[in-house]
Amino acid sequence: MNISRYATLATATLLLACQADKAPEAPAAAAPATVATIVGTDEAWASEAIYFVLTDRFVDGDPANNFEDQGREFGDGRWHSFNRHFDGPEGRSANVGYMGGDFKGLLNHAQFIKDMGFTAIWMTPIIDNPDAAFNGGDPVGYDQWGDGGKTGFHGYWGVNFYQLDEHLPSADLDYRQLNATLENQYNLKTVLDIVGNHGSPSYTAPEQISNFGKLFDQGGQLVADHQNLHPEQLDDANPLHDFFNRKPDVAQLSDFNETNPAVVDYLVGSYLQWIEQGADAIRIDTIKHVPHHFWKTVSDRIRAVHPDFFMFGESWNYDAAFIAEHTQPENGGVSVLDFPLQQAMFAMFGKAQAPYTQALDALHLNDGIYHNVYELVTFYDNHDVQRLDANDAGFIDANNFLFTVRGIPQVYYGSEMGFERGMKEHQGSRNYYGEANIAKAQQHAIYKQLTRIANLRKTTPALQRGVQVNLDFTDNTATFLRVYQTPALQQTALVLLNKGDLPAQFTIDELLNQGQWRAAFSDQSHAVSQSLTTTVAPHDVAVFLFDGPVNNAALLEKLNH
Repeated sequence: MNISRYATLATATLLLACQADKAPEAPAAAAPATVATIVGTDEAWASEAIYFVLTDRFVDGDPANNFEDQGREFGDGRWHSFNRHFDGPEGRSANVGYMGGDFKGLLNHAQFIKDMGFTAIWMTPIIDNPDAAFNGGDPVGYDQWGDGGKTGFHGYWGVNFYQLDEHLPSADLDYRQLNATLENQYNLKTVLDIVGNHGSPSYTAPEQISNFGKLFDQGGQLVADHQNLHPEQLDDANPLHDFFNRKPDVAQLSDFNETNPAVVDYLVGSYLQWIEQGADAIRIDTIKHVPHHFWKTVSDRIRAVHPDFFMFGESWNYDAAFIAEHTQPENGGVSVLDFPLQQAMFAMFGKAQAPYTQALDALHLNDGIYHNVYELVTFYDNHDVQRLDANDAGFIDANNFLFTVRGIPQVYYGSEMGFERGMKEHQGSRNYYGEANIAKAQQHAIYKQLTRIANLRKTTPALQRGVQVNLDFTDNTATFLRVYQTPALQQTALVLLNKGDLPAQFTIDELLNQGQWRAAFSDQSHAVSQSLTTTVAPHDVAVFLFDGPVNNAALLEKLNH
């Protein structure tokens, strides 16, 4: 196969779809009586596309649950939890207080999410968090990491894993009702974000205030209290210390003792409660901070009640061999967020404009490191890492890649318009979005192209779960096949990506099925006997679909090895 470029056409246009001598169309090979099964994964979640919202920062749909005076009762009032704003350079700002986003704001804009082509929503943890800002730790500021003065608006500082954080529900909308409405009216699934490693910030404060360091059970009874003590000062004779490890881990967060059966029962019981209220999958926070045996126990107990329940974890590490350990059945058999590919995507589509070849090693298509590479959750940014530092074309290129390459795509709220692009956590990457930005997004070029490619994936089985066969990756172009074949359905997708500033001509002269291919965005049919030549516009994608069994002998041989 060869790829060349020239600058004459500005849209993806088929130039030639037959042999060079323009021989009459060759008929496709006769379909075999039986077809070999060629599937990347049969995991149901491979068909999904995930929109990730930091719920408090999405839309304030119910001001009645903002609790704007919460925390002012402590000391001189400086530890209030709502609207903790600080300024940065050049008119920028960030906020580490609650800002009003809630279930109602999410539900009110579910159609916006669905229209883009997403089929699932991942929300940050829904459980109860402290009722004040943390008065210990290192002070937080713009471009300055720390937990001092920060609140649990993000949901990861649980104090009662069985109770909703009061900032999220409304009188007429709890978690069960939210899930039911999203499913019944919008056909949207939800992902429950869980924590097994830690609770709230629990020591280094001048004095313990609010419910920091405490943990309550389903009935509201206190079951653990760090009592503002360093982990090494915890007392084995004090039953309120039994839930915690005797060593620090992440910042000043209380670190749960995963070997204590009571801790396991407490956490698993809470996860099952929220699944019973309609959560469809689980995302696991800080999975690498807890030993594999814990997650094996957790996954076994969840799947004993909910067979084949899909879970994926955040193991923030760029070593594929390391994060792949979580995917093995003996370690719990959960998928992971694909950080190695995220690193490659950030380089390819951000300011660095690294070549497409950067992705080749990160894709891990044939080395068997992961239990199943097609079940990884793929992304280019989220609430922890820096937002993609790209221009509009970079976001469009990133989405075209994300929704055609192997894996389950996840997009962070606001990326549909390049919201807070290039910003880190305390520079504004978690800033409030709101209705004005949602309205603005729907007119944005990134949104329009994201909607185009995401909705194509939504209706194309080969892009969801087809085996990926790479053809050619260069500086600015990438070409690959996605092959999906079962007795019931056979489909091959040819994906042509161009992230360059000029149109790119592609000539594909290997591994193509003979017969009728159709352009996915136009449904125009093209007869192919040996090769296909087409031009793809700058920062665009072309997808051609072959509906039928694989009839190219070389491709079949490649797929069998």
